[in-house]
Amino acid sequence: MQIDLCEHETSQPHQLSIADRDTLAEFVDIRPVAGETDRYTLRSGSTVGALAVGDLSVLIHPKLDISRVLYLASYAMGAFKDRKEPFPFKEEDTLLEALAPAFVRAADRAFGRGLLHGYQTREEALYTVRGRIAFAEQIRRRFDIPLPAEVRYDEFTDDIEANRLVKAAASLLGGLRIEHAASRDGLRRIDATLANVSLVRYPSSDIPEVMFDRLNEHYREVVALARLILRHASFEAVRGGVRASGFLIDMNVVFQEFVTRRLRETLGLSDHEFRSDKNVREPLDKANRVQLEPDFSWWDGQRCMFVGDAKYKNVEGKSTPVSDLYQALAYATAFNLPGALLAYAEGEAESRVYDVRHADKRLEVASVKLSGSIPDVDASIRELAQRARGLRVDAPRKRPASAA
Repeated sequence: MQIDLCEHETSQPHQLSIADRDTLAEFVDIRPVAGETDRYTLRSGSTVGALAVGDLSVLIHPKLDISRVLYLASYAMGAFKDRKEPFPFKEEDTLLEALAPAFVRAADRAFGRGLLHGYQTREEALYTVRGRIAFAEQIRRRFDIPLPAEVRYDEFTDDIEANRLVKAAASLLGGLRIEHAASRDGLRRIDATLANVSLVRYPSSDIPEVMFDRLNEHYREVVALARLILRHASFEAVRGGVRASGFLIDMNVVFQEFVTRRLRETLGLSDHEFRSDKNVREPLDKANRVQLEPDFSWWDGQRCMFVGDAKYKNVEGKSTPVSDLYQALAYATAFNLPGALLAYAEGEAESRVYDVRHADKRLEVASVKLSGSIPDVDASIRELAQRARGLRVDAPRKRPASAA
């Protein structure tokens, strides 16, 4: 059975087994239909993509064009910075069906120029000496025994990080339900080409980067897509023996990372000057019991000069949620700043300015355009950067804040 959902929308009632219901509850909001025991409605949040649970397929369609979603997700990871539209393929029904052929084509182009090789340092116990003998290891492990010898040598091999990333991504996609036969054949072709490459299971939170030069530049696109796949593809064993697999993109995270990176680049700042929430914590109270982590902040040495948050959510009535204003006010207060910025995805909230009574704080709400052309998106980011500069200019000197 296949269930189609749209981002932030509720489905029609569907009959689900207890195991499927409990497993799906990890990813979407499930509510029972009144008066029935096995029928439920499903509501997606900001997560989009494809999910397979047992024999059930759930497709969550994004509000944005699929090509734009993949552009934002890839740019958020630092890929395709110099390209206006990195995914020149036809629009498909799902993210997965669009991404798989793009990945296969990129792999074909990369492999067409020759499989990338590199030198890898090996340490092994061999009966013939190769490279250099690791005397310390030989004495520690085999004192007074000449063979096998502990040796260390450099091997020219295709079992390198770039190929491992591509193979891992192909393996993950191959485990998902891809309808197009050409894509499935292409994934098997990738696996066969990389038969001598180790299959590594990378944690989604720690996908290694690859440094590019003139020798491996032809791998840039396929590695970028591989990292994107590994970041968002997931395999989890869940309740009742039912296994869930899927390719799911959390648009909240993607929007936050995209806005942070684009603002940093537009303002011409370094990672240390314009920081993400992973690198900043500031207490709200004197006892340090409540720690605040703004999505992005601008620093001058140890002084925070500006803070803001990126919001990708379904705002009812387009008015700024009071809870978000409370959050922005807390940032401005904790960091001792004259104000803070809330950046919403286009169409989620209207641009406004709130001058807070009795606090002398200015809370600005801005909208980031995500539709239209990439130059349109760039223009929207430039406007956002101008707001950040305006709030930063008014920032007073303050005591050093806590920064990771």
